[in-house]
Amino acid sequence: MPKILWLKLWGSILSKVLVIIIFVLLLTVSVFADTELFQQANDYYKQRDYSKAIELYKQIESSEIESAALYFNLGNAYFKNGDLGHAVLNYMKAKRIDPTDQDIQQNLEFAQRFSSVQMEGVELNPITAFLTSIVENYKLNFLAWVSSFFFILFIVAITLRFALVYNNTLTRMFVVFSLVFLVIAGGLTTFKYRSDYLTKRAVIIAEDSKVFTGASEQSDVELEAAPGLVVEILSESTDYYQVLFENKRRGWIQKELVAEI
Repeated sequence: MPKILWLKLWGSILSKVLVIIIFVLLLTVSVFADTELFQQANDYYKQRDYSKAIELYKQIESSEIESAALYFNLGNAYFKNGDLGHAVLNYMKAKRIDPTDQDIQQNLEFAQRFSSVQMEGVELNPITAFLTSIVENYKLNFLAWVSSFFFILFIVAITLRFALVYNNTLTRMFVVFSLVFLVIAGGLTTFKYRSDYLTKRAVIIAEDSKVFTGASEQSDVELEAAPGLVVEILSESTDYYQVLFENKRRGWIQKELVAEI
């Protein structure tokens, strides 16, 4: 190969390596800065300067970093600062990232007890309640790995049964059981994804939160809501969300009074 081509090739390789090195260095500096900010925010929290702690936690969040620890601490700071709505909002965000953390669940339940409005008479669909009880303590990626595992088992079983012609009772049972568990695992994974990411939920964050029967202030008041209540967003208009409460009551609330999870 001519020398000039070698030089061009090496020049191209070195430029790409340089870009990668610069990217890694910038990423390292960014992570270090966010870690330092997180520690500073924790220090302000310990000093009971909750407003300053919230400011720094929000600064970290604005850099598009999501972690259960960040939202958990932010929820704690909001709760200590007397902002129940944003406290519940951030506990819910933390729980979605790490549903296995008992501290998050306990703080969420504790905070929700302080809501001035409690939703009574909840009648959940028994099938939905059963599926929720199974998946709520597992992360989505764990369920996805389980589904992948049973998918691989099913492929192995099919290969043994039809490609290698192992036509015996044990092989047929292997095919059936791997298929059954694949369907169950896949169904639970789909339910978890739908519940966590396709179902739009929000938390009421404003003190004066009227819920109307229609998408206007001229409509009748359906109920007086309170900060910390979690709702499901059913639809929306220009300025309003149609929401469903845990006790199955529904109505329209101004968008500025809630924050999406």
